[in-house]
Amino acid sequence: MLERLKDHIHNLCSKWNVLVIEFVGEDNHIHLLFSYYPQLDLCKFINNLKTVTSRLIRKEFEQELNQTYRGKAVLWNGSYFIASCGGVTVDVLRKYIEGQEVPVH
Repeated sequence: MLERLKDHIHNLCSKWNVLVIEFVGEDNHIHLLFSYYPQLDLCKFINNLKTVTSRLIRKEFEQELNQTYRGKAVLWNGSYFIASCGGVTVDVLRKYIEGQEVPVH
């Protein structure tokens, strides 16, 4: 499921002219390091990313998700965290994200 989510995120980011630098999925959240142009409306981008990926993943993994979420229509919660990395190199951020645990299933 995480690989399909990663594929969908890469496709959506491409449509928004956003470059995915690093992606790591965990049991209950993802880390996404990306580069974007200054005019990008981050709220609209994140909303679209969460809405579209939720719809696509729910369609592909309906049975598995219904067991876990008991038929709830929402995959993502309403919150997200975004931070710019002006004081840190991309390599430092990439290493941090790579160091996050990947769930073993």
